[in-house]
Amino acid sequence: MSALSHFFAMGGYAGYVWPAYAVFFAVLIADSVAPRLRRRRILRDLRGRLARQTARERRSTSSTPAP
Repeated sequence: MSALSHFFAMGGYAGYVWPAYAVFFAVLIADSVAPRLRRRRILRDLRGRLARQTARERRSTSSTPAP
C-alpha cells in the first residue's frame, strides 16, 4: 500500500475520521456564514422600519393643514 493510500485509509478508521472532518468543516463554514446572513436580515428589517417611519411622517405632515 502506498503512503498516500495508507494515509487516506487512516489505519482502518477512515469511516470515522473523514466524516468527523466533514462535520467539523461544515460547522466551521456555517459558523462563519450565519453572522453575515443575520446581519443582512437585520439591515433589511431596519431599512423597512425606516421606510415605514418616513412614510408615516410624510403622511402626518401632509395631512395637517397649513396655517
